[in-house]
Amino acid sequence: MPLPTPEEQTEFAACKPEPVQIEHFNSRAVIPYGVTIQHLCATMNDFIGFMQMVNVRLHENGSPRFETMLMPANFSSIVGEFITANLPKHSLGVVKNRYHNGHPDILPAGMFSGNSQQYCHDGIEVKASRYMKTWQGHNAEESWLMVVMFDANRAVDEAKNIAPIPFRFLRVIGAQLTKDDWKFSGRSETSRRTITARVIKSGYRKMMANWIYNAPGLQL
Repeated sequence: MPLPTPEEQTEFAACKPEPVQIEHFNSRAVIPYGVTIQHLCATMNDFIGFMQMVNVRLHENGSPRFETMLMPANFSSIVGEFITANLPKHSLGVVKNRYHNGHPDILPAGMFSGNSQQYCHDGIEVKASRYMKTWQGHNAEESWLMVVMFDANRAVDEAKNIAPIPFRFLRVIGAQLTKDDWKFSGRSETSRRTITARVIKSGYRKMMANWIYNAPGLQL
């Protein structure tokens, strides 16, 4: 059996992301509804394990890595949905909102019938993003927002000669935002882009003041 080429070795190495470590979490971070940094660390490592399991199997099958198959927005959505679905496994004070596209993503356990709510202010909204600021949403919401930032290859990276890299969580921050912490993005009369709102500086400052996780070597 021929030895793997350097390119194959680099690709295989990118299938194995490093787990996050509890010492890189902020012990002073305040997260509502009994969620702790230990709960979040375990949830993030669940996703690390998922990525390694899937990507190693895809590599063995000669397929591209999971994150390079998907449109960037779709992959970001999967990261956020995974955190939303698995955090309640570790933190019994919260549950996934069972209402389809309900807001927020995570609800306090036992507060609502069937753990289902179309819209309310109680709970945690989860957003995953490759970007370090100006995160977007469809509405300006008054809610506790948690943003999970990460780095990962995209589908276009190979064509741009960008080297394979393992998935990596970069930062997690969260805070209670008001509608004043959002601003709607405009669009031209001919644009078909969906109108969205973005977190402005006031919201960013609130969230950074309550940083939850920061990757080693990443300046706050």
